[in-house]
Amino acid sequence: MKQSNNFIKSLLLCVVAVCIPGFLAVEGIQARRYAALENEIAALEVQQRNLVNSNKNLITGISLLSSTDRIEQIASEKLNMRIAESSEIIRVEVQPDSNK
Repeated sequence: MKQSNNFIKSLLLCVVAVCIPGFLAVEGIQARRYAALENEIAALEVQQRNLVNSNKNLITGISLLSSTDRIEQIASEKLNMRIAESSEIIRVEVQPDSNK
C-alpha cells in the first residue's frame, strides 16, 4: 500500500513537472497572438485616423465647390449667365389632370 502511494505521488509529481513547461509554452503562444493583435489594432487605428482626415478634407472640398459665391461666379464669368429680371420670369401653373 505504501509502495502504491509512493508510486501515485511520483506519478503525480511527474505529471505536474511535465505540465509546467506545457503551460509556459501555451502562455508564450497566447502572448505572441496578443502582441500580433495589438499591432493589428494599432495599424487599424492609424488607418482610421487617415480615413477620417481624408474624409474631412473631402467634405471641406465639397463645401468649397458648392458655395453659392463660386457657383454664381462660374455662371456669370464662364457661362455668361446673369440674374433674370422680374419681367423676364414666366410663371407656369400646371393644372391637375381631370381625367384621372
